[in-house]
Amino acid sequence: MSGDGQVGIVLVSHSREVAVAVAELARGLAGGGTTAPVAAAGGTPDGGLGTSSELITRAAESVDAGAGVAVLVDLGSAVLTVKSLLAEGDELPEGTRLVDAPFLEGAVAAVVTASAGGDLDAVTAAASEAYGYRKE
Repeated sequence: MSGDGQVGIVLVSHSREVAVAVAELARGLAGGGTTAPVAAAGGTPDGGLGTSSELITRAAESVDAGAGVAVLVDLGSAVLTVKSLLAEGDELPEGTRLVDAPFLEGAVAAVVTASAGGDLDAVTAAASEAYGYRKE
C-alpha cells in the first residue's frame, strides 16, 4: 500500500438502497470539493437482501487509490463476510480494513476525514469515535 491518493470507503449493507443512501448522505455532508471515493456494496447481486462477497470485492477495488480502504458494515453477517474476505488475503486490495463503527455516523466521519486527506488510521479512528456521539 502506497501513500498515494485518498483512503477509499466501502459501505456494506444488507440492502442496496440503504448502502446507496448512506453513501449519498456521507458524500453530501463531506462538503464541497472533491470527496474521497465511496462505494456502496449492498444486498445480493440479484437485488435481494443479504451480503455478497462479489459486490464487496468489486466495491473495494473501485475505491482503492493506494492509500487503503476502510470498510464499514451494518449487521452481523456483513461483518462475517468481510472478515472472511480479509482472511483469504487476496480478495481485497492491500490495506483494506474492517472498521468497528456505527454504520451511518461512522460512514459520515470516515468520508469527511478521508476527503480532508486523512490516512487510514485517521479514517478508522474518526469512524470508530462515532460510537461516542451523544444525541441527548
